[in-house]
Amino acid sequence: MDKGSRYNDFSTFLAGHFPFKVQKISVNAGFTCPNRDGSKGYGGCTYCNNQTFNPAYCRTGKTVTAQLEDGKAFFARKYPEMKFLAYFQAYTNTYGELETLKRMYEEALAVEGVVGLVIGTRPDCMPDSLLDYLEELARRTFLLVEYGIESADDRTLERINRGHDFACTADAVRRTAARGILTGGHVILGLPGESREQLMEQAETLSGLPLTTLKLHQLQLIRGTRMAREFEMHPEDFHLYTAEEYIGLVIDYVEHLRKDIVLERFISQSPKELLIAPDWGLKNYEFTERLKKRMEERDAWQGKYYSRNIND
Repeated sequence: MDKGSRYNDFSTFLAGHFPFKVQKISVNAGFTCPNRDGSKGYGGCTYCNNQTFNPAYCRTGKTVTAQLEDGKAFFARKYPEMKFLAYFQAYTNTYGELETLKRMYEEALAVEGVVGLVIGTRPDCMPDSLLDYLEELARRTFLLVEYGIESADDRTLERINRGHDFACTADAVRRTAARGILTGGHVILGLPGESREQLMEQAETLSGLPLTTLKLHQLQLIRGTRMAREFEMHPEDFHLYTAEEYIGLVIDYVEHLRKDIVLERFISQSPKELLIAPDWGLKNYEFTERLKKRMEERDAWQGKYYSRNIND
């Protein structure tokens, strides 16, 4: 972590890998999930509506190449010299036949200006045969595999219909990192039934895994999801944080994280037409500026209370 920063930010991490500005372009490759197609269950995770992930240029009716070219055009108007990371984001992007997956990844890397891949997936969808290929791929291009962790509590994972336990997550992260592949995670803060104390324990637990990056998102209630119906029937089961409450929670969480984990983002922004609550009216950068200011006021920094800290 840079001495002038209070946490490890993603832009600095990317600058360490690339001598130019890079931007992720989301790709919807038409995958599904094992807890949607019946392999593990039906209906998906209770909070999930994948319409929240996809920008206008990202539609499954287009090829991977077409989506990336449209995304390049969208961003290049402002930054003509920018390079790009193909971000396989929607649903489970390692859930398919190996040769099909390889063709899609290689198609993305063949697009001019694409300098690497970010692959979002589930921890129960990473066979060793795919890791063999990804290990080779990571030797020749930038590759970050991002796992949906969501929670480290098995009771929560069952409640939100994840279809796997935390032991599965820990195993996938360790197997991936052991191959020399940059490994990331994504967690949701504020899931029903999880206390502030449990979340601090979660930060410590995740810090014990070989994670390179981590995304934090607030719980959002999205129209058309099972969780939205649960909230309608039992609102007392949920605590929807105000923006100020959530800033405090994030700072506490970050103080319990290992110092070298790269923090990619702290909030998610769902489309207004899909979002039920909470609606803070804050852009990502606005939230981040408030967070930084509060960290300075509190003299807070990443890893401040991480239990396994070694004296510098």
